[in-house]
Amino acid sequence: MIQPFDTQPGIHAITSGYTGGHVVAPTYEQVLSHTTGHTEAVEIEFDPTVMPYEKLVEIYWQQTDPTDALGQFEDRGDNYRPVIFYSNDQQKKIAEKSRQKLQESGRFSEPIVTTIEPATVFYPAEEYHQAFYQKDPERYEDAHANRANFIKENW
Repeated sequence: MIQPFDTQPGIHAITSGYTGGHVVAPTYEQVLSHTTGHTEAVEIEFDPTVMPYEKLVEIYWQQTDPTDALGQFEDRGDNYRPVIFYSNDQQKKIAEKSRQKLQESGRFSEPIVTTIEPATVFYPAEEYHQAFYQKDPERYEDAHANRANFIKENW
């Protein structure tokens, strides 16, 4: 999820990590075990005057299958579930309105299952997960071919 946001104006920093679970400072291996309750996520530091939250949500929708509650493309499991995190009531309203608009658009024949949840403690992932698409571009592209096809067909 870093790559689609990385070159956008108003984005100051993007960090891969884990959030929403009950284990303090989990490791990648712990999150993969499906016992921590954490979801893999990105934390985005942004300037809302340049990159409004509405635009971040719009970019997010174009990167995921919002109808798949059990993962994303080849990444399977509750730690890959689709979720939008918000930091305040205004962001929550924006995300909910956007989800409703997408559902009503008829773009997807199945229901939108992406949840909208309050942001909780965010734990940065290990260094080798940061900017993965830049560190190993061939592996990244191979792993995300299904995502690219989905985006092309649906957006």
